[in-house]
Amino acid sequence: MTVWIIMMFVSLMILLLIGYPVAFTLGAVALVFGGIFLGFDFFNLLPLRIWGIMTNFTLIAVPLFIFMGVILDRTGLAEDLLETMGKLCGKLNGGLALSVVIVGAMLAATTGVVGATVVTMGIIALPTMLKHNYSASFAAGTIAASGTLGQIIPPSIILILLGDIIGVPVGRLFMGAVIPGFMLVSLFIIYILIYSWCKPAAAPALKTVSNELSFLNILTILSPPLILILAVLGSIFFGIASPTESAAVGAIGALLLAVLHKRLSLKNLVDSMQQTTKLTCMVFMILIGATAFGLVFRGIGGDSLVLNIMSNLPGGMWGFLFISMFLIFVLGFFLDFLQVCFIVIPILAPIANQFNIDMLWFAVLIALNLQTSFLTPPFGFSLFYLKAVAPPEVRIQDIYKGIVPFVILQIAMIIIIILIPDLVTWLPDLMDKIHGI
Repeated sequence: MTVWIIMMFVSLMILLLIGYPVAFTLGAVALVFGGIFLGFDFFNLLPLRIWGIMTNFTLIAVPLFIFMGVILDRTGLAEDLLETMGKLCGKLNGGLALSVVIVGAMLAATTGVVGATVVTMGIIALPTMLKHNYSASFAAGTIAASGTLGQIIPPSIILILLGDIIGVPVGRLFMGAVIPGFMLVSLFIIYILIYSWCKPAAAPALKTVSNELSFLNILTILSPPLILILAVLGSIFFGIASPTESAAVGAIGALLLAVLHKRLSLKNLVDSMQQTTKLTCMVFMILIGATAFGLVFRGIGGDSLVLNIMSNLPGGMWGFLFISMFLIFVLGFFLDFLQVCFIVIPILAPIANQFNIDMLWFAVLIALNLQTSFLTPPFGFSLFYLKAVAPPEVRIQDIYKGIVPFVILQIAMIIIIILIPDLVTWLPDLMDKIHGI
């Protein structure tokens, strides 16, 4: 079975590289291998999994944020925002990439739904970056990585799930993730600056314009979208709305901005709704295909095989920490974060407790690690989401190549947090002192 498990992933990788649609490739590979080894009756479980996806209240945010992104794109507001922020860094190579990271982080902070953020940024930013002669791999990697910041920057769905499974208060977990999240954004920015300096042709500065932007022009272009993002974020932080409800706030806000800028026409509205429907269907088909693939993977014993191999490695507390982080990282190549969270974390959490590991620190490490699962091929959701909205000239190989440096940066961030636990615990402890706890 070990050989067939390997063959299952090799087949998936080959088909994806050839160019077959991601969603149907995942489902077809699962159907073939599941039918051979488990029998077709095994797929009686699949409708329940699909029903769980389609009735997930949080995932309603996906079409709403896609609609928000499409409206901002169709009316030109999002492109104005990115280009204006790029012009603020106009003398720097990679100015648009810096804008993508900043705007991506702000969009990520509005919801924990990574797919919605990646798709939104892909719609808004990728055509603009390609238009300015950015390297396809660098542009795709920047967007995919920026979209995954929703995993670690609060509010984050994975932090809520981890808090429930591990037994850490979600409020403290949110506080503990703030510093690591913004440090990761800083690492992305530093990498972009270094890459742009070393390879200016791959991330050129914006062409000089005849008229410099005045402060009023900058304020006019930047303020409305930023106010929209802050309104969405504020509605969550102040408890006015859930992430899904805040997505509706964002969608309505995008429409209002388009009306105020006199850029909303009936044609734009119809086109935006049609594109939203198509992209939403693609995202959910990918989720359904991934669910089928994960179901067969577990059915033929793939998760147990990996878990048994990694669990038998020697070591004390630090050995366990290395094993657990490596196990989560490896499983992230072919399982989504929810599957890893619900399969592996309940096994690791009691062991961590036995070693007297700070569970808040452990949970943030897991969240950072699970963030890489969105970027690691062949099963990284961010890669699939981005490919679904990318122009035809952006190949899946370009996306795979572009995310490698960002995966390395995320691993570096995990190492930093392991070496300096206070980066996680300091802010929650400070808040406890302020509240007299």
